Amino acid sequence: MDRKYELHDGQRGSALGVRVTPRASRNQIVGVLNDSTVKVHLVCGPSDEEINIELIGYLAEVLGVPKSRVEIVAGANGRDKLVSVLDMDVDTTHQRVLAHMD
Repeated sequence: MDRKYELHDGQRGSALGVRVTPRASRNQIVGVLNDSTVKVHLVCGPSDEEINIELIGYLAEVLGVPKSRVEIVAGANGRDKLVSVLDMDVDTTHQRVLAHMD
């Protein structure tokens, strides 16, 4: 299933599409796909719960926000997720993601 997530201005923040690959050697943003989905590798195991906890913590670190500002709003049980970032505009979110890309 090909999802086309993009960053959008929201009332209180921004949203980004994320594709997660678990069991990586380190947490890293490895790229942005043509449809604006952010590709993230995580060191956690393959369970959805582990992935979600690790992803929220990692994105909070990358974006410089508390974990409470990062929420998975769609795709909690899959590798493709839609993540909401409260109180951060699209441009700031985009710049911080790009700054952490390997």
